[in-house]
Parts: sequence; C-alpha cells; structure tokens
Amino acid sequence: MSPFQRHIDACNNLPSLAGLLPFRIGGDQVGWLGPDLVRALGAFPEAIEVDAGGAALAGRLRSPAARTEALAAIARALAEQGRFRLRGEDFDVRAGEEGPVLARLDRGALPAFGIRAAGVHVNGRVMRRDGLHLWVGWRAKHKSVAPGKLDNLIAGGVPAGLGIEETLVKEAGEEASVPPDLARQARRVGRVSYVMRGEGGIRRDLLHCFDLDLPEGFVPRPNDDEVERFELWPVRRVYEAVRDTDDVKFNVNLVLIDLFLREGLIDPAGAEGQGLRAGLEQGA
Repeated sequence: MSPFQRHIDACNNLPSLAGLLPFRIGGDQVGWLGPDLVRALGAFPEAIEVDAGGAALAGRLRSPAARTEALAAIARALAEQGRFRLRGEDFDVRAGEEGPVLARLDRGALPAFGIRAAGVHVNGRVMRRDGLHLWVGWRAKHKSVAPGKLDNLIAGGVPAGLGIEETLVKEAGEEASVPPDLARQARRVGRVSYVMRGEGGIRRDLLHCFDLDLPEGFVPRPNDDEVERFELWPVRRVYEAVRDTDDVKFNVNLVLIDLFLREGLIDPAGAEGQGLRAGLEQGA
C-alpha cells in the first residue's frame, strides 16, 4: 500500500453511514445524525420534528433567519450539555454545494449534525533556482485542532456570507500578512473531500485547493495567533514529511498529496497515483 494512503484512510474512517439518520431542513437533507443526538433533539419539540426517518426542523420555520435562530438556541443548549464547543463563527447550511442557503449554524456544531463544511487551502509556492519550495506554517500549540502541526500557508473555513475567493483573501491577510492584490493571484487547482468520524460527530469537509506563486523576496508573517511561524521548505522535504511522519495536520496531508500528484512527485498515471486520486474525492 502507498505510504500516503494512511492519511486518506485517517480522514475517511467512517466505513458506512449505517446507523446514522438524516437531518432535514425544508424537505432537503443537509446532514447525518447519530441516534444519541436524535434522542437529544427530542427535547426541542417546538423546533425539531423527530420520526423514524430521522429529524427535521419544524415546517413552520420557513425563512433562513427563523431557522438560524432556532438552530442557534438548540446549539447553545447542546453545547451546555458538553456535546461540542461553540466557535462563535457561523457557516452556511446548504443541501448541495451550489444550493441556496437554508440556514446558518455555528461551526462547532456542524460535525454533530453531520453538515458539510467548505474550506480554502493555499499552497504557497516559490520557484527557486534549485527547484520548487513551499511555505509551511507551524500551527499554534494552543489550537484546539491539530496543535503544533504543520499547515498550508493559508487555510480556513468558508464562513457564512462569504464566497471562496473572498475567504481566501481574508485568511491570507489574517494568517500570513499576504496583501489582497497578491492573494488574488492564487490559482484554483482542484478540491479534496472526506468524511471523518471524530469526537464531536462527523466532519464532511470539502476543501478548495489553490496554488499561489510568491516572489522569492516575500516572507509571510503571522498576523494572528493561529500560526507560530512560517518556514520555506524544498518540496521534497514536504513530500518526505507527509510520506514518513504524522507532523502535518490531518487534512493538509490530503491537500499536499493533491499537489504531489499534480507536480509529478507521485506518478498520477500509475496505480499508486490513480488510487490516491480516487481517495481524495471520497466525500464529494
């Protein structure tokens, strides 16, 4: 088996949706619920309708604003029960990637409801005389997710009300002090997706991948408390870190495997490359 496959398997550790129940808004399924959470949602009969087929927001909640208000109250109550930690940042809830926004929900509650989240990841590339280099960031040790792990130059979830490119520019400035005009030069190169069971529920993440070519003289600087420092590594060193270690944040491994395939560090036409490419799209 490819040494890279373990990262894909770690991000797709839910072999089946058996035992999970749909969560619906306005007749559209938006998530997956564990039986325990379905039982807990029965405590909110004014907002949630529970039946043998799962759970749904009450039909009387017809507008995104009304649905958002109801979900926020439920999320606060569930967080007080210790089911998850609220993050103070809402994400849009949609039935499909291009569908209308049906509601908004705190980012910390998304896995509990099995609702898909979108993110943006940017490979910061520098082409030097001795070959391709990548800027990598060391995540702050106080982070609740993957503290102290290696990260992309720019990465972040797409919050409610923002598009993918808007999120990229925002995160570029906040995380790495990349000016907007430079950030907008990033090229969309693909996406990876996965379905991952974790302590807080199910992460159904769709990551939009970008490449950003940076001049040799540009040095990113942390502009918030998300990243401790940035380092410029030869791409081969990044390749070896993903192949041989667990030093890289779990989903960033997938973004980097995508880059290795595109750059030919892993033969995309070979059996290994084809298997890895299929694995990067399991949650699509």
